[in-house]
Amino acid sequence: MEICSENNVVELIGTLAGRPLYSHSSRGLDFDTFPLEIRRLSGTPDRIPLLVRRDLLGQLELKTASRLQVLGQLRSFNNRSGRGARLVLSVYVRQLCFSEEEDRNRVLLCGTLCKPPKFRRTPLGREICDLMLAVNRAYARSDYLPCICWGRQARQAEQWQVGDRVRLEGRLQSRSYVKLTQEGPVEKTAYEVSVGQLRLED
Repeated sequence: MEICSENNVVELIGTLAGRPLYSHSSRGLDFDTFPLEIRRLSGTPDRIPLLVRRDLLGQLELKTASRLQVLGQLRSFNNRSGRGARLVLSVYVRQLCFSEEEDRNRVLLCGTLCKPPKFRRTPLGREICDLMLAVNRAYARSDYLPCICWGRQARQAEQWQVGDRVRLEGRLQSRSYVKLTQEGPVEKTAYEVSVGQLRLED
């Protein structure tokens, strides 16, 4: 597979974890969505939502537990169907094929900090810094992508300013949490890029 864009590249290898379902239509094309399960080195699984054109998906005969390699981009949009806007992340698939290789989860991003870095410590004292990166794409649009870094890199990123250009490499992870609503507690899933390497662009 060839790399598609130097500012926003996602390469995944994992296992089909659910049947494709219709998502939406745009510019005369139908899009489906389905989860890909990728295991971390620890064995913990991440379930990554994929968005793929139906005509591209139709070229493969997918079966339960099919092993797939994906090349695409990390995309975001604001879902306003509920109360307030909610940032939804998915991997927009450019290329898709079967694979027998080991699980892989690699994200390369280059974008602009659009919110002040948020530095914090866990109850056990681990240093964390949350970043929101705006990454440009075609048609004068941008994707707003939450990223999280740790330790020395968290202390470094805390000093950066809105408008700084950042290049990073990491992995896309899923994280479950419970949100308290008027109807009671609801289990939700958040997605973010866990950063392995990052630096400011000159």
